[in-house]
Amino acid sequence: MTDGTTPYVRPDVAAFLAFLNAQEGPKMEEMPPEAGREMMRVMGQMADVPRGAIAKVEDRTIPGPAGEIPIRIYDNRPDREPGPVMVFYHGGGWVIGDLDTHDPYCAEAARQLDMPVIAVDYRLAPEHPFPAAPEDCEAATRWVADNIPCTGLVLSGDSAGGNLTIATALALRDAPASKPVVAIHPIYPAVTTHQDWQSYRDFKDGYLLTEGGMTWFGDHYAADPADRRASPIDFDAAGLPPTLLVTAGLDPLRDQGRAYAGKLIAAGVTTTYREAAGTIHGYICLAQGIPSAKDDIRGNLTVLKAIVAEATA
Repeated sequence: MTDGTTPYVRPDVAAFLAFLNAQEGPKMEEMPPEAGREMMRVMGQMADVPRGAIAKVEDRTIPGPAGEIPIRIYDNRPDREPGPVMVFYHGGGWVIGDLDTHDPYCAEAARQLDMPVIAVDYRLAPEHPFPAAPEDCEAATRWVADNIPCTGLVLSGDSAGGNLTIATALALRDAPASKPVVAIHPIYPAVTTHQDWQSYRDFKDGYLLTEGGMTWFGDHYAADPADRRASPIDFDAAGLPPTLLVTAGLDPLRDQGRAYAGKLIAAGVTTTYREAAGTIHGYICLAQGIPSAKDDIRGNLTVLKAIVAEATA
């Protein structure tokens, strides 16, 4: 820390980071994208919990702007009457991540929220650079509104998926889908392309998400900093739906998430902000390696469930 203090690190986070940082071999940013994707899949198998029991998991494809988009539908109570559904956009810097890397989390969200969760396998960079990902996410979300029996949409995603959550919510604010967006839940989101943040300087090495990794993601994704979908913090947030924005205390992206929560509040958006102290970026997919992440996930989803209930009452 630049002020000379030592940041609070939970014991299980410290143990996980010690294990992670002791691993030998090339770093993700030294690999081609497909190898980085495989690295994330392997980490998920090692560091996340199993999916667990859930009544329904269905893989299918839907039409997108450049071909079919794979989705995965989770529902622990498939015989329900139509209500809100969550649309989830996975993290991974717009370069890595897929339906499987976030499979345990999506199943847990479906169980805890007691609503269907629909995960979107949007196109990845560098094969499909910006704005392929937000275009797919918007198209998939509009398809869900039109084709899945529901009364409203809850948008959520982590990291790059948190960015896609906000970008999609802004698109649907300005050109509404056939069902309303009733709440959004960006999880440690990226909301700008610039890195002039104290948390970036404090946590850019040794805390899972590194400066080298972020540069690798950014170079592959090739986002336009002047585009709202890349830097929503630079654009008007008024009129967004009730928002639960969460960050992690040891995350390079922490301060931009804090700043975006402040922007939402200043714009008059009903906003709840939660920061998971002493833990790292990516924790929603690390519930085996960092057992305390289960409490963070449960806490976030408990708050989100109340926000959705209030918004749909």
